Amino acid sequence: MTTENPDSRLPKGAALDADVVTHHGFGSRVRNYFLTGLIVAGPVAITLWLTWSFVTWVDDLVRPFIPVTYRPETYLPVRVPGLGLIIAFLGLTTLGFLAANLVGRTLVEAGEMLLERMPIVRALYKGLKQVFETLFSKSGSTFRTVGLVEFPSPGMWSLVFLSVPPGADITRHLPTQDEYVAVFMPCTPNPTTGFFFYLPRRDIIELDISVEAAAKLIMSAGVIQSNGGDQQKKLAAFAEAAKTAQAARTTAPAN
Repeated sequence: MTTENPDSRLPKGAALDADVVTHHGFGSRVRNYFLTGLIVAGPVAITLWLTWSFVTWVDDLVRPFIPVTYRPETYLPVRVPGLGLIIAFLGLTTLGFLAANLVGRTLVEAGEMLLERMPIVRALYKGLKQVFETLFSKSGSTFRTVGLVEFPSPGMWSLVFLSVPPGADITRHLPTQDEYVAVFMPCTPNPTTGFFFYLPRRDIIELDISVEAAAKLIMSAGVIQSNGGDQQKKLAAFAEAAKTAQAARTTAPAN
């Protein structure tokens, strides 16, 4: 009596195909698990590394000013991270408190008068002071609004960050009497570099999205779309507004 092999009843090559499917299915699951783990762990690891690097940098910057007697590692077998960051925070807060008082303002003004007499240091200090006052001032309007401009060619639109209007010296030399605004166009994927120029406000379409959402959109080259469908609807409305603005500029000379 002969026993029939169950595989013999299958079509030729069916058993081999089943092994291939099983192998591919297992490999796909492993790849998906790995990518999922990478997506979960990657941002956490990079965030922790950047935070640790910043804390270490501040500690190394402040530690030389701390006497050895007051350093925790003098009495502990391990180095305590974050001490320099805490001291820097307390020192800057105390400096701000003193500068807000009459005595502190007097000392600051005296220091500024001293810097005003140094030819090279004077220009550097003034520029840096204006930058810091603009960036960290509560009433400042730098990079609070996102807009669309037609660049680099007609029909192509780019995201820009709106800054402040130009000063009187620059306004006098601009070709028209329209209201101008300073804009910064960041590059992808590094938004710290880009193009800075003045543009008439009528040529800018202001967008109802946050600066953070626009920065994510730029850094990801359009991959990260916040708010899902709502964001898509906003972008569609922006595109329609851009088309309308372009059509209006095209027909303007004919009128």
